[in-house]
Amino acid sequence: MSAYPGTDLRRGYRYWVTFSTLLQKEVLRFSRIWVQTILPSAITTMLYFVVFGRLIGDRIGSMDGFAYMDFIVPGLALMAVITNAYSNVVSSFYSSKFSRYVEELLVSPAPPWVILAGYVAGGVARGVTVGIVVMLVAMFFTDVAPHSWLITFSVFVLTAVLFALGGFINAVFANSFDDISIVPTFVLAPLTYLGGVFYSIELLPEFWQWVSLLNPVLYMVNAFRYGLLGTTDIPLVMAFLIIAVFIAVLGALSLRLLQRGVGIKQ
Repeated sequence: MSAYPGTDLRRGYRYWVTFSTLLQKEVLRFSRIWVQTILPSAITTMLYFVVFGRLIGDRIGSMDGFAYMDFIVPGLALMAVITNAYSNVVSSFYSSKFSRYVEELLVSPAPPWVILAGYVAGGVARGVTVGIVVMLVAMFFTDVAPHSWLITFSVFVLTAVLFALGGFINAVFANSFDDISIVPTFVLAPLTYLGGVFYSIELLPEFWQWVSLLNPVLYMVNAFRYGLLGTTDIPLVMAFLIIAVFIAVLGALSLRLLQRGVGIKQ
């Protein structure tokens, strides 16, 4: 700790100004174009409920003791969180690279962790906002009420943090706007659709159940499903542990890349 407390306070204030400015910029960025960033998820969710819930759900019946439409609510909400938290950071940070103004941040007195926190917080803000909108849409089709508000909100935020970090890493290595669409298409989409969003892994053969356990999205979906419905295919402690490990690894990697200026200083 500094021998001059006033110095620490001024430094802390500068860090806070940097963080809050980045967060405000990110929030204004996605809220100004809400027709492109928020509305599509609400419409997509509505279509999922109509097609899978109303038309197909009645034929499937119940799953884990719940109506099929209720069962898919947690997965659909988390899909929206994942997609939007990831997309917000990858598009925003790559745009800052493309426009060259990210270099001004790197030469500023703000340390890399503050810059990273600002971008991640922006992704979390968009992910959680869209997730809440999706849950509001779900209320028109289901009567789902959270089994545990704490677990529900915790998984919401932790999942958004994790995929915001993933979006940052994608943006660091991206060399064109085409590169920022590769991971969502070939990685995120398969992981989410095969992560137990529309089914319980208990329906799968034993071999594929073991394969499914390698999918990190499975743990998030099941933890969130427990928060909403009180049922899960995965032990809750294990689910939170897996999420925490992925956040720690991606967070450390993101910070290291930013400190070294990978993809920026070349």
